[in-house]
Amino acid sequence: MTIAPRGRPAKVRSKPSIYDVAKLAGVSHMTVSRVLNDHPNIKPATREKVLAAIEQVNFTRSSHARALATNRTMRIGVLVDSPVEYGPNSTLRAFEAAARSKGYAVSAYSMSENPELAIDSGVMHLVTQGIDALCVIAPRTSSLELLHQQATELPRLAITAEPEEHLFTAAVDQRAGALAALDHLIGLGHRRIAHVAGPLDWVDAQARERAWLDRIASAGLEPMGVVEGDWTSNFGHWVATHDDTITSATAIFAANDQMALGLLHGLHARGVRVPEDISVVGFDDVPDSAHFLPPLTTVKQDFQALGELSLSLLLEAIEGEVPAHGAMIEPVLVVRESTAPPRT
Repeated sequence: MTIAPRGRPAKVRSKPSIYDVAKLAGVSHMTVSRVLNDHPNIKPATREKVLAAIEQVNFTRSSHARALATNRTMRIGVLVDSPVEYGPNSTLRAFEAAARSKGYAVSAYSMSENPELAIDSGVMHLVTQGIDALCVIAPRTSSLELLHQQATELPRLAITAEPEEHLFTAAVDQRAGALAALDHLIGLGHRRIAHVAGPLDWVDAQARERAWLDRIASAGLEPMGVVEGDWTSNFGHWVATHDDTITSATAIFAANDQMALGLLHGLHARGVRVPEDISVVGFDDVPDSAHFLPPLTTVKQDFQALGELSLSLLLEAIEGEVPAHGAMIEPVLVVRESTAPPRT
């Protein structure tokens, strides 16, 4: 505790700033900012010099200080379509975690039932908060079409499976994941593989269906009918108990784990054994999929990696760089007990 002489106020020592670090390291405050943000285009020697200066002056960064130094709000807006579904919800949580780790706050706006009004009001709501960039989790083609009509000079990134003109994009490679699932089934010897698709207004569902069609054709197999679902386990159960085409297959590729769960339940109700009579593969690797009966073979989407990749691309755009278009995360096939060779 400092006691000042009578009549003279105590002098309070200010905390070291980003400018103090820059002066000691002999660089600009923008270079210090880039080091703090883990920007990839910093020379190792420069990074070491800045980090040494940070330690020497005992600098502790804060969102407020970074905002003042960079003339930014340190806030990113996220527009989320279909936030209750597993994929968009997991993507949002992963993006928020990645943003927090870099000192950014996130303002999220969920789409309402009327997508045209929701996108318009959502973009306006987020922009008026002074965001530095806009991330759009847009799984439906209709949402992407409406997004292109929005005029904003902010850096924009869409998390969607297909590259988009005038937008940076990031996604898990849906086609690669679907092909891995189908190659697994074909490798086991399956020749009659049915597909329960997601809603075909969804970009991910379209990519998975196209991959199924392409692999069936390239393997010289006869295509079975596609059943368009709604992502729910209730739909999977209904298909398994009402659609005889499904039970004439030796394997089913379901476009997500929830519909696969319904399939397992419905097939059991019909006395069809999995995997002895029919194999089932899902997509997503939801946390409970290892505990389905039987445990589900599925395609794992790494949402944490997707969130980190999406944030990294947006930070590059904020810094004035030009991020790669169409950046992809590779999914991984997780083989469990719901698949086996077909009965001869």
